[in-house]
Amino acid sequence: MTSTNIYERHLDQNRANHTPLSPLSYIERTAAVYPDYPSVVYGDRRYSWAETYARCRRLASALVARGIGRGDTVSIIAANIPELYEAHFGVPMAGAVLNAINTRLDAPVIAFILNHGEAKVLMVDPEFSGVVKEALQQVERPDLLVIDIEDPSYDGGERLGALTYDALLAEGDADSDWSLPGDEWDAITLNYTSGTTGNPKGVVYHHRGAALNATSNILTWGMPQHSVYLWTLPMFHCNGWCFPWTMAANAGVSVCLRAVRDEPIYRAFREEKVTHFCGAPIVLNMLANAPDALKDFDHEIKVMTAGAPPPAAVIEKMEGMGVEVTHVYGLTETYGPSVVCAWKGEWDDQDAEQRVALKVRQGVKYVALSGLMVADPETMAPVPADGETMGEIFMQGNIVMKGYLKNPDATDKAFKGGWFASGDLGVMHPDGYIALKDRSKDIIISGGENISSVEVEGILYKHPAVMEAAVVARPDEKWGETPCAFVELKPGVEASEAELIAFCRDNMAHFKAPKTVVFGALPKTSTGKIQKFVLRDQARSL
Repeated sequence: MTSTNIYERHLDQNRANHTPLSPLSYIERTAAVYPDYPSVVYGDRRYSWAETYARCRRLASALVARGIGRGDTVSIIAANIPELYEAHFGVPMAGAVLNAINTRLDAPVIAFILNHGEAKVLMVDPEFSGVVKEALQQVERPDLLVIDIEDPSYDGGERLGALTYDALLAEGDADSDWSLPGDEWDAITLNYTSGTTGNPKGVVYHHRGAALNATSNILTWGMPQHSVYLWTLPMFHCNGWCFPWTMAANAGVSVCLRAVRDEPIYRAFREEKVTHFCGAPIVLNMLANAPDALKDFDHEIKVMTAGAPPPAAVIEKMEGMGVEVTHVYGLTETYGPSVVCAWKGEWDDQDAEQRVALKVRQGVKYVALSGLMVADPETMAPVPADGETMGEIFMQGNIVMKGYLKNPDATDKAFKGGWFASGDLGVMHPDGYIALKDRSKDIIISGGENISSVEVEGILYKHPAVMEAAVVARPDEKWGETPCAFVELKPGVEASEAELIAFCRDNMAHFKAPKTVVFGALPKTSTGKIQKFVLRDQARSL
């Protein structure tokens, strides 16, 4: 039967009118249009877009020659250096999936990620060779190719593989052909969450979402072309909120930075004329409280921050010295930022306290996000937009993950009624802006990194003196939040706060260990469940 819709007759999708969306097209265009413009800066190393594109093509062709292809996982653990930036293009150009590993993880978790993601290649920054060496002893992948990244600016580390990154690039061809994915739904990266129970979950991104959020960053933030972006946000975190691809679309400059400290950041502001950077509130707090002698830049800079809302005093200090703060919210499952506190000109006339109160709200949906609501998680009915009624935050659109790798149960649980269930609790204000109130997953956001309370509790329970333990977030001016442990000891047994903190630090990544331990009986419901909301109130009052 012939369609009655005239726009469906003989107007078919074909190669001329449809190309899969992928951020890989951005670097190809920018290298062709702006070949001599700067792309990546790292100390004395300076690359043009033609050079970066050539290095990415060398990486892709070398991986293909070694048998890496569609659906293969290529892992990398590195600081914010050019090699990690190049991997965001070279690995998917080979058809493979990039897995950038959190540099702050301990050896058992790194080993789990390499095993679970079935990594075929692992690139290692010398700074992390020690923990990776320990992890490799627990990895069950005998054919794993380990590639050492050499960085003359870093003094230390050891060789773990038989091949260096530069030697791998030498095997490749800068003029090699590559193609966009056959399907924009193909996986482009694999990112592991901190997870609230047991092992972390592998979040899979697709080319379409990566392309859309990369350009959404430009539109949402109003980034001028050829912006200069400073890498204070880890590139391993949600693929740097998609900014590696954003800067290719922007034809801008990525200023790489190994260590996030106030002096090199302010030096980059001055010398590289940085225009944009991202970071957790802890980074803003560090910069706001840095010595005044460092704060001698004379141009406008914009910062995007997420995580626990930045303290009002920090926002005032940052904006007082010429750094405009934009507050965003998102999750690993939404490619990083997917909600933004879009600023309105009429708010400029508010007093400082009211402006900050408006700015710390999470906000409205990103350009690339289709749906955002606060709803009752049982009925899926939106809550009243009164700024008081709490519900769960739900999202919908192209920048929601494909799902969790090899975990259909968790994927099914995350997708509910055509929406992604964030697990975060919040309210909807009358003007359509959302604000987070609590995290039902009990995730603690410390320095921009997620910490699972359940993971910390699991370590505490291993201590011979601990009978019961519960961990909640304690507000912290520097870190945003820190883990606060409430512990009930076994009868007749003693243990000090310092002893339990040291025990945790010896058995997990140091940043996850509690900063505070409170001893005493834990409040429980009639069924024996620990009342964490009571403990959170206690932690806030400490």
